[in-house]
Amino acid sequence: MADGDGRQRRAFIGSFTAAGGPGIVTAAVAPVTGALTLLGSLDDLPDPSYLALAPDGNTLYAVSETAEGAVAAYRVTGKRPEPAGRPVPVGAGPTHLGLYDGHVLTADYGSGSVTAVPLRPDGTLAGPASGVLRHSGSGPHTLRQQGPHAHQVQADPSGRWAVSVDLGTDSVHVCTLTDGTPHPHRTIALRPGSGPRHLAFHPDGTHAYVLNELTPSLTVCRWDAAEGLLKPLTEVQVLPAAPAGDAYPSGVVVSPDGRFVWTATRGEDVLSTFAVTGDALRLVATVPCGGHWPRAIAEADGFLYAANERSGDVTWFALDQETGLPRRAGAVRVPAASCVVFA
Repeated sequence: MADGDGRQRRAFIGSFTAAGGPGIVTAAVAPVTGALTLLGSLDDLPDPSYLALAPDGNTLYAVSETAEGAVAAYRVTGKRPEPAGRPVPVGAGPTHLGLYDGHVLTADYGSGSVTAVPLRPDGTLAGPASGVLRHSGSGPHTLRQQGPHAHQVQADPSGRWAVSVDLGTDSVHVCTLTDGTPHPHRTIALRPGSGPRHLAFHPDGTHAYVLNELTPSLTVCRWDAAEGLLKPLTEVQVLPAAPAGDAYPSGVVVSPDGRFVWTATRGEDVLSTFAVTGDALRLVATVPCGGHWPRAIAEADGFLYAANERSGDVTWFALDQETGLPRRAGAVRVPAASCVVFA
């Protein structure tokens, strides 16, 4: 695995420092095998649970998933990223972030909001936050849906829209930015009590898959980039049978060629593989995630990586090119691991 300049690829791993995690971990990615070798870590930011890279790969962004909430930027140099300025306060308990229209957007789970922080031309944060969009509403789940809980935010493939997923209100919000402030375009309601957590777009730009946390399922949707419209089509279960205990889906990834979708489910601790045919998904099989409590998954160069929070490791799997099924290939120790991204 090498980048366009022939350099070995790097992976960056987020973790919960409050649970003993080392902060932001840098790893080298081996060619051919996909194996990770830890290079160093940086613990200057509390609970950097989710990370994202600038398109040029030179700047790394991290949320601080704390009650106060913050976002930070780092220069990607040497064996570990270097802080690029001070963290900028955002909403409470941010769980995700994405880049959109010259800004970093954070999904603030605790405050049920999306916060926009402007970027300088060099990719560093120009903070403070320039605007906030607060979601509203609730859902039927008495413990988890008493109010809005934005869990993910990202740009759509066309770059025209920002899309945020709200677990607390069973909804997906489509918005734009005006003078640095997120403004709602439309809100799409999903099945009450489903608890949507994350969304992944198909590379064809016309489909999206919403992973539901409170009921272990995927909602298959059509995406109209011209209208900024998400249309739910059908819902499929991510497990072959009703779970015996806890089952909380966490991550969803679409293969670069669009033939497969993978999900992770905590509690059951499995990875599910789906085959894609038009508007339909077919569950092929589930395999153990190689640890406990897979909080996030990522695909890179024919390998699938799972950040297993409670067992404190990142496992990787070689992906069968014909079936899409993952085969466990190795693991590395990262306490309280929460996500993996690749430069």
